[in-house]
Amino acid sequence: MTIQNKINVSTSDVSPFVLQQEETARCAIDEKGMILYANEAFCELANLGETHGTDALDVFTFTKDTLSEGQSIKDVHTGEHEVLIGGSPILQDFYFEWLQTPDNRNILIASTASNSLENELAGDFDALLDKIQNSTLRIKTTQHPQEKKDLSTQDYALFMSMSHDLMVVIDQQGQFVSTNNSFQDYFGLSEQDSASFLDIFPEDDRPYIRNTLQSLLHDSEDQTIEFESYIQRQNGKYHWIEWQQRHVHGRIYAIGKDITDIKSQKEDMLRRQRQLSEAEAIGRMGHWHWLIGEDSISWSEEIFRIFGVDQDLFTPTIHTLTERVHKRDLGRVVQVFQRAIIEEKNYDMEFRIMRPNGDERFILCEGRCEKNSDGEVIALYGIMQDMTERMLYEQELRAAKDASEQAYIAKSRFLANMSHELRTPLNAVIGFSEMIESQMLGPIFNEKYVEYATSIKESGEHLLDLINDILDMSKIEAGKHTLELEKINVKDLIDRASQMILSRAQEQNITLRTSDVENSDVNIVGDRRALTQVILNLLSNAVKFTKPTGSVWIECYQRDEHIFLRVCDTGVGIPPNKLASVLKPFEQVSSEYTREHEGTGLGLSITKELVELHGGTM
Repeated sequence: MTIQNKINVSTSDVSPFVLQQEETARCAIDEKGMILYANEAFCELANLGETHGTDALDVFTFTKDTLSEGQSIKDVHTGEHEVLIGGSPILQDFYFEWLQTPDNRNILIASTASNSLENELAGDFDALLDKIQNSTLRIKTTQHPQEKKDLSTQDYALFMSMSHDLMVVIDQQGQFVSTNNSFQDYFGLSEQDSASFLDIFPEDDRPYIRNTLQSLLHDSEDQTIEFESYIQRQNGKYHWIEWQQRHVHGRIYAIGKDITDIKSQKEDMLRRQRQLSEAEAIGRMGHWHWLIGEDSISWSEEIFRIFGVDQDLFTPTIHTLTERVHKRDLGRVVQVFQRAIIEEKNYDMEFRIMRPNGDERFILCEGRCEKNSDGEVIALYGIMQDMTERMLYEQELRAAKDASEQAYIAKSRFLANMSHELRTPLNAVIGFSEMIESQMLGPIFNEKYVEYATSIKESGEHLLDLINDILDMSKIEAGKHTLELEKINVKDLIDRASQMILSRAQEQNITLRTSDVENSDVNIVGDRRALTQVILNLLSNAVKFTKPTGSVWIECYQRDEHIFLRVCDTGVGIPPNKLASVLKPFEQVSSEYTREHEGTGLGLSITKELVELHGGTM
């Protein structure tokens, strides 16, 4: 047992002992650490209702410099020590001194007085010794029912252990005086660790933290400093901690709060806001919000750009908005907003605005109604999109469409007039040339005239075919080609078209075969003239581009409710890169061979249109 600076006190040496200064809190503790006596000031300070039989270590919390782990109250040296008392988190100075009673009992006196008991003892000490020796004194404090009861040491320790915040008390050298469980678990420390507060921070941040602590110690007390730090936990992960530090009685009390998730959420929110702003900029669309009854309107960054104003200099309000709306659209805009509030319906509208530089912009506004818990409309919100480019493009398209329609009408009118003007003289040319060729009115003695008449007739017929193709295509494009539907035998249809082209094939020594028709009893419903023209156009095209001694044949199969018709030849074929364009009007395959054959380039396109009019595909 270590007891230093004992004072032997006898009843004859001192006069009766009284606590002359009631504000001085004092208690007596035996060698076992039990409180034997405490005055009322101590009971109030320690928040004790009864002191007899109370363990002093449940009331006093000593620093590591005073008592190390495993030591008892007997190891407390005489002198002034800093302690936590009564659950208070504030360190207080207590003076401890050992006394020896006449019966050789060692008593530790703890007092808030900073001087030795030898200087303070006056009068008779018998009364105090008697109380200590008998150990029967129980001091109870009376408390008004409405008065607050201070927390005990155990209460404070319980609250500190329950808190997830990091709590630490630091001395002027930056060493730990006290830490709570959360702090110890967070950094993997224990109460015996003598680490410095600066050790938990990265080396690059320690100079800044050291300056913060020094400035806090030199400034007036009760000043709070807040800062954030990036530290590494015992698990190796880095976290953001928000610190609050206060200087009280030469000590720094610090509370740290992990704000990693909060900062992550803020960063995520900022990232999403940037993405939203970028998306709005790409779509030239911004969002707005207006609380009914207020003058101000909330705009996103993109709406400021749409209106061509600086968001640092321009304040969006009802007044400034109506100033920018085109005068001819203002009444309609106000009416739409009013109707939305009254009818509680969503809305959309288009209007024009005038930018400060005089530019006119077309705006699409779509809005919604925001309602409170009672179902009443309290605000309007929505988007505004700059539609100027689209509106100008649509205007150009409408102008081009009108011009195209006018050109088409002019073409149709021209073709209608020209068909009548061309067919009338052509019929006469063809008719008279046939009469001359057949020598209807008498023999022609010069055979050359007969040859000339034949050439005139063939040229007239060719020109009439061209005119008929152009007129047929014109009628199809105008949607005026009507079908006269009837029941038709497919075999008869093919035979008729083949017979019409047979003479031309024989002239070119080309074999024409129709024996590949699968079923001669198949009937379809269609326009006889149109379907004959379809087969005739395909056969004529095949014969035209097939060399002498070649072959042309037709294949026909029934597939479910459809007829599959294929016209094949051994001709020059069509280049793959021309297959898509060869079906367009006036398109022809550009090659040495095809340029030898005359034509408008309408045969296949007319065929395709006639097939599609029957619900088929080519």
